[in-house]
Amino acid sequence: MQETKTMNRRSLIARMGGVAVAAVATGSTAAAAQTGGHTTFQPARHQQDAWLDVLPGKHRNFIDASTVRGAGEAMLYANNLFEANKTGYSLTDQDVAIVVCLRHFATVFAYNDAMWAKYGKVISTMLEFTDPNTKQAPSTNLLNVPTYGMALPNLGNTIDAVRKRGTKFAVCDMATHFFAQQFATATKGNADAVYKELVANVIPDAHMVPAGVVAVNRAQEYGYTLLGTL
Repeated sequence: MQETKTMNRRSLIARMGGVAVAAVATGSTAAAAQTGGHTTFQPARHQQDAWLDVLPGKHRNFIDASTVRGAGEAMLYANNLFEANKTGYSLTDQDVAIVVCLRHFATVFAYNDAMWAKYGKVISTMLEFTDPNTKQAPSTNLLNVPTYGMALPNLGNTIDAVRKRGTKFAVCDMATHFFAQQFATATKGNADAVYKELVANVIPDAHMVPAGVVAVNRAQEYGYTLLGTL
């Protein structure tokens, strides 16, 4: 008799479990029906990001640099992407779309030699960055000098070299405003005037983005693989 009661309890529990599963399934079906069965997220598109969609290439890469070291590594990584796709896959440089984003403290490397000659001492103090050869504040953009070799993290791969191979640069506008204010304060200048000066002296064909962090997000929504630096 006891064995019969035990079997009946087990049967009841099994039936209740089946009812619960059915209820969950029914609820899921109802929820899907309410949303039309669409669960795939589709990001919004904005005209400000359209430039990301016109770069040629069979493979899309976005290199995010936010530090002094990261800026150098970004040039090295861009070169490596071109070379590895060439030797390993027989692809041309035009087959590989690469965007290097210079944001936060890496933003200063988007500025040309004229800006480094003018504000190099301020940059050196702010970022604790000196010329590894002279131990003094740089007066040129050292990431555009190929002779430093192992002394800098780009290992001699310059901005101009990777740009000529097709690399596109995104430059953080928010950080540029920040540096303009710092440079103006240090030189007793006007922040708005310094900002316009910096924008006029960035890497040729660079794209100013509202903020580097936003560009990181948008690039991934446009199918770019994110490659970070230190």
